[in-house]
Amino acid sequence: MARIRVGSVGIGGISRGVHLPGIAASSDLELAAVCDIREDALQAAQQAYGVAPERCFRDYRDLIACEDVDVVDISTPNDVHFEVAMAAAKAGKSFCVEKPLTLTAEQADTLARAVEQAGVKTMVCFSYRYKAAARYARDLVRGGTLGKIYHVDMEYSQAWGLPQFGTPRVWRFHKAETGSGALGDLGSHALDLVRFVTGEEYERIVGHAETFVHERKALSGDAVVPVDVDDFSNMLAQMSSGIAASFRITRFGYGRGNYQRMVVYGEKGSLVYLLDENGSSEDTLDVCLEPLGAENHMFVRVPVPHRYRADQMQSFADILLGKADGLSATVADGRVNMHAVDAVLASAEKGAWVEIKP
Repeated sequence: MARIRVGSVGIGGISRGVHLPGIAASSDLELAAVCDIREDALQAAQQAYGVAPERCFRDYRDLIACEDVDVVDISTPNDVHFEVAMAAAKAGKSFCVEKPLTLTAEQADTLARAVEQAGVKTMVCFSYRYKAAARYARDLVRGGTLGKIYHVDMEYSQAWGLPQFGTPRVWRFHKAETGSGALGDLGSHALDLVRFVTGEEYERIVGHAETFVHERKALSGDAVVPVDVDDFSNMLAQMSSGIAASFRITRFGYGRGNYQRMVVYGEKGSLVYLLDENGSSEDTLDVCLEPLGAENHMFVRVPVPHRYRADQMQSFADILLGKADGLSATVADGRVNMHAVDAVLASAEKGAWVEIKP
């Protein structure tokens, strides 16, 4: 059977680190074309993956129109997600797209309608859905092992925003390109992961989002330019069954590389999902179950069965081939996520709870 020919738009860090290697590793996918505005990125793709020069594009519209491209992989900065995904849908080509889905909930609504009308298959790359421990936690929670769920506490911390690191104002610090700061970058993952594990929807949310460092050096030259997005966000949310969820999202978590910690508290047990702060691919799951666990306040580390392991880009291939496991995020999920993100921003501005009715 012929491989599905993928055209990848945006050859930045997440593309080179996850998307392109994942495409190359899949027996069902073939990297047929690439697109980027930077010549060095195109040359790197040619050298690493043997992409023919005539299928290295500077304009995403040329890639989508290419007859050698069956589906589109979108790994651009956030402000380009919407227009590329819309173009792919209108061309009748299925696509996967990095999170957050769009810059705003309004754009997400428009894209969701276009996808439904076009009948294309989609995947939004909430990469932590592919962590084995997250999938195991999902089964334990949804399967009733913990009983009724009362609380979920979620932290996602990185440190690269700290001033002593001298990080310049890259696109992630510019609202026009990113939509929001730590909230859209890290918080979108956190909001999706809690929804993924619990199966619950967000009903209302209150948020606090601010900026610690208001100016950063420009990417080139000596100019200092303003930062107009959040460095951190704290949120409280009420979910559909009454679950009380809390979130701490920051790029100012000293000592943290890529650190996630989710604690789920139920009537019959609790669990801790942990993603190592040093960027390791290993994740762990600790549980405390009745009766002994509750009496002794004891958590036990449990092995995550091998069947929970999954790969993001192979999952995209499975969606295209009609073999999806139903655990990947679609544009519909990305739309729900954008409504939650926008609700946090609205709440932070108003200083009040905001109802979420996507």
